[in-house]
Parts: sequence; C-alpha cells; structure tokens
Amino acid sequence: MNAFNFKNNTLHAEDVALNKIAENFGTPCYVYSKSALTKAFERFNAGFKDTNHLVCFAVKSNPSLAILNLFAKLGAGFDIVSGGELARVIAAGGDPSKVVFSGVGKTADEMRAALEAGIFCFNVESASELTRLNDIAGYMGKIAPVSLRVNPNVDAKTHPYISTGLKNNKFGVAYEDALDIYLQAAAMPNIAIHGVDCHIGSQITELSPFMDAFDRVLALVDALEQNNIRIQHIDLGGGIGICYSDETPPEFSDYAKAMLAKLGKRDIKLVFEPGRALVGNAGVLLTKVEYLKHTETKNFAIVDAAMNDLMRPALYDAYHAIEAVQPRDANTRNYEIVGPVCESGDFLGHDRELALAEGDLLAVMSAGAYGMSMASNYNTRPRAAEIMVDGDKLTVIRQREKVQDLFALETIIK
Repeated sequence: MNAFNFKNNTLHAEDVALNKIAENFGTPCYVYSKSALTKAFERFNAGFKDTNHLVCFAVKSNPSLAILNLFAKLGAGFDIVSGGELARVIAAGGDPSKVVFSGVGKTADEMRAALEAGIFCFNVESASELTRLNDIAGYMGKIAPVSLRVNPNVDAKTHPYISTGLKNNKFGVAYEDALDIYLQAAAMPNIAIHGVDCHIGSQITELSPFMDAFDRVLALVDALEQNNIRIQHIDLGGGIGICYSDETPPEFSDYAKAMLAKLGKRDIKLVFEPGRALVGNAGVLLTKVEYLKHTETKNFAIVDAAMNDLMRPALYDAYHAIEAVQPRDANTRNYEIVGPVCESGDFLGHDRELALAEGDLLAVMSAGAYGMSMASNYNTRPRAAEIMVDGDKLTVIRQREKVQDLFALETIIK
C-alpha cells in the first residue's frame, strides 16, 4: 500500500496530513514514511531469505541517521563511498562488519579508517588502488578483504549519468583485465581476495541487463577458480529502478528468483547494494507556492523549494510527479514549477496541469532518494528540515538549517 494517499481531499503521509506538517515545521521539508521504508527493505530481503546473502543499503541515496538506524535495526549492511559515510553508518548504529566500501577515489585516510573499523570488504576499482591498499594494510599490520569491481561492459539502458557498467565509465576495471589484476592481488601479502563486485548503474527497469552482467561475473568466477582463487561472495550492486511516472521496474521477488536461478547450486554468498529501490518512494518534498506568474508564453508557479533542495530535475531532467496537497475544484492551467534560485535550470517540473493559488502546498513525489543527499546551500539557502512519520506520530529527524549555520566556519580577514 502506498504510504502517501489522499484522505478527505488532503494528501497524507501515513495518518498525518501534509498540510499539518507544513503548519508545524514550515516548507520546504522532506517527509518520509517509516512503514514504506520498513516494507521496502523487508520485501527486498524476503526474496533471498533462504540464501546466504547480505543487503547493503547504498548510503549515498539517503544518508539520514534515522533512516540508516532503521535499516541497521532491520539487519541491513551498508554500501559506502566515502569515509564520511562510514562515520555516518557507525554513528547510526550500523555494524562495520557489514559495510562494503565502493568508490574510485578512496584516500589513504579513508582506507585506514575502514581497516580500523573492520569493514566487510573493499570494492577495489583500479590496480593503483589495490597497491595502495596493500601498502597501508601492511603498515597497519592488517589484511584487507577485497573484491574487484569489474566493469562488464553491459548497457544498463538508463540515463548516461547513472550508467556505470560501460567501457567509457570511470568505474571499476575492464572485464578483460580483471583476471590479471586478481592474480596480482593474490600475490600481495596484505590482501585477502574475498569476492567479485559488479554494479552497472541506477534506475534500471529491466531484468536483462542484470542477467547479462551476472553471466559475465560467473564466467570470471569460474576462471578465478581455475587459477586457484576461491571466491566467497559475489556483490551484484544495486540499480533496481522505481516508478516515478509510468516505469515498470521488476518486482523484488522476480529479481530475486532470476538471480538465484543464475547462481544455481554454487556455495557463494550474494551481496546487494539497493538504494533508490528502498527509499525513493518513501519520501516527498513538501513545498509552498509563493507566486503565480502568468506570461504570454508560460505560466509559472514559483515555489519555495529549489534546485538546491532537489537537484535531480536540473541535473538529469528527471521527472517527479507533483501533487497539490489539497486539490482545488477549479479549472487547471499548464504550469512550470520553478524555484527561486537564480538559474534558468532551477525547476522541479515542466508542463504540469494544476489548479493553483498562491499559498497552496505541493508535494514533489518519489523524493526519498538523491533528494536531501544531493542538497546544497547554493544562493545561501539553508537546507530543508526532514520529518519521519510513523502512523500518526511525527519526529523531526533533521532540524532546518539557519542562515548563520552556513557561514559559521568562515573567517573575515582583517
């Protein structure tokens, strides 16, 4: 059941009317449904319940401490891409031994912090990174658990900015080079080869790219076995899409069945890194119409949320449904939904048929992933508050920033 529904002509998050949230906490603000987050994780996890597996939530999609803590309590591990994300996971009560560390540019300090914390695995993305990790682990007297992120050259059929599995992407090592790099790793004294990692992109709405990539990974696993390198786990990344408009991404259960059928009787642990699939439809961005501006060619609804609050439309030309919190029984107009930031690219939606008045509230739907996590302070705009709804209960899980916070670390030269 969708956690955001209309009751008495008012859009609710679970049992709480969104207009009441706006009255109490202001706008713009992010609103999340605890039940939607919980059910999404449980549905994903259930598909692999009889299999040796680990579900590592992709922290980059939504790093809220409250959300990380919720997933940790549900048994999740975490996929991180920075030392800062590792610190967040630990602060949220996450188990470092369930953390995989991805990313092409891990620094020496980040490697040291991860080794000290005792993470599950490093997803290594270049031969140079492997050499550095071996040196640092040796200096610390530790053994670094490693998977090599292999680029299978599979087209994820998604936006080019979030496609990561083709030859021209910066991520991972070329499939053709992987065996040689694994042989190099096997000869390093402070590296322990644990797995193979593969992540081909995000917002994927078909099963076939996942299956094609898995076939190539399994062929590599067989080649490694022939070279006396035993693989303990396969990390298949994340990337399952969500419905923003009319997409039909695969059901979690179908995804799980297809993956397990490919794995067959192999005694290998499966690791997954879902992000958007768990949080995307569990959150909305609540915003208020400040002005209506009617010109000869366009109608603009100027709202108090902007590209600094939700970057996806400006960055990817991404579509988010936009709903009036209390729809009016009046004739609609075609609106551009735009923010106050001084950029022509500052928009949240094009060509939306809405009946609006100044002061109305709008909900930008499917904003739980890559919304707050990509927010900035451009134009010296404080970042939004974040609210968690649990039934009829509300919790502020992040206070709205104050303008003074934005320059508290700056100094004037006298």
